[in-house]
Amino acid sequence: MTLEASRPGPLSRRRFLALTAGLAAAAPLAAACTSASESAGPDPLVALATRARADADLARAVANTHPDLAAAAGVVAADRTAHAEALEREVRRVQPEGAPAPSGTASAAPGAPASPTAAETGLVEALRAAEKEAKDVVVAVPRYRAGLVGSVAASCASLREVLA
Repeated sequence: MTLEASRPGPLSRRRFLALTAGLAAAAPLAAACTSASESAGPDPLVALATRARADADLARAVANTHPDLAAAAGVVAADRTAHAEALEREVRRVQPEGAPAPSGTASAAPGAPASPTAAETGLVEALRAAEKEAKDVVVAVPRYRAGLVGSVAASCASLREVLA
């Protein structure tokens, strides 16, 4: 009597179909279990919206204090208000209940610097900081939110050119 090493034979059609069906059913379950939860921490768009509101307030203060900068500061105020509204809409869309309402700044409205040069520099620096913050956030958010955040960053860069 000869003992032959038991080797698995070729995969039968029935076994192949069963394995394929099992893998097809398990793939969505594995993806659902491994995806990161968006509610794991604070929504980074809330901070971006708060900064946009603060920048809009600063731009309005500059426009009211320095008539020679009023046109450019008015554009900055309008665009940063639009950024804040778009970011807040996205936060509410993702977390319709229990989402913090990012509808204002935590501190008092900023005053415009006394000199026009300092006011312009303050706006440029605020936009530079907002652009950097948005660039930092864009890599951490899902792709469908990255478009919005990237648009905010690009707009901040172009607004700096308006002031230049």
